[in-house]
Amino acid sequence: MPRLRHRERHRTERIGWLRAAVLGANDGIVSTASLVVGVAVADATHESIIVAGVAGLVAGAMSMAAGEYVSVSSQADTENADLDRERNELATDGEFELSELTAIYVERGLDDALARQVAEQLTAHDALGTHARDELGISEAMSARPVQAALASATTFAVGAALPLATAFVSPKEVIPMVVSITSLGFLALLGGVSARTGGAPGAKAVARVTFWGALAMAATAGIGALFGVVAG
Repeated sequence: MPRLRHRERHRTERIGWLRAAVLGANDGIVSTASLVVGVAVADATHESIIVAGVAGLVAGAMSMAAGEYVSVSSQADTENADLDRERNELATDGEFELSELTAIYVERGLDDALARQVAEQLTAHDALGTHARDELGISEAMSARPVQAALASATTFAVGAALPLATAFVSPKEVIPMVVSITSLGFLALLGGVSARTGGAPGAKAVARVTFWGALAMAATAGIGALFGVVAG
């Protein structure tokens, strides 16, 4: 029987790197724009605003990389521990594992005989992979990749942070808060639309979500900057 080629395009294999990339870019835009706006509203010099933005970019990128690596490594450790346990159970009590797999397929709608047959054939083909996918919920597309997540987050954070920083660099000091706020909200809206399209999700909801929280963050830091500016003055 000829092997059919699967033509449907699914996006679940993108979840790992897409989540980290969107998180990094969003964080880069929001945190750096908020920092720049807060410092600018506090009546700092143009040079001080840029220095603060650059420091925020470097520190944020490193923090994102470290945070993603640690958190995703913890997930990977848990997955590996579960796989080791499953491997041991397959070696010591294969019949029980086969019955367990059969019960899973029965719960999904197969009759007992067919469920047993499917379980036996899949076990013969790849016992550990089958149990990982159907019992533990671990698949190749969803598995943890710490280095990939760390690199994606750090890189996209730096790219996202560079956008409001570049805007502040070319803008006169007096209009930095307004210009950076407006352009950053535009960048966030674009990011929301691109990430939604890449993941196959509705665009309007993603755009509204990122712009709302971005505006809230910039408004909060602007308020703090204004307060400190008044106090310093």
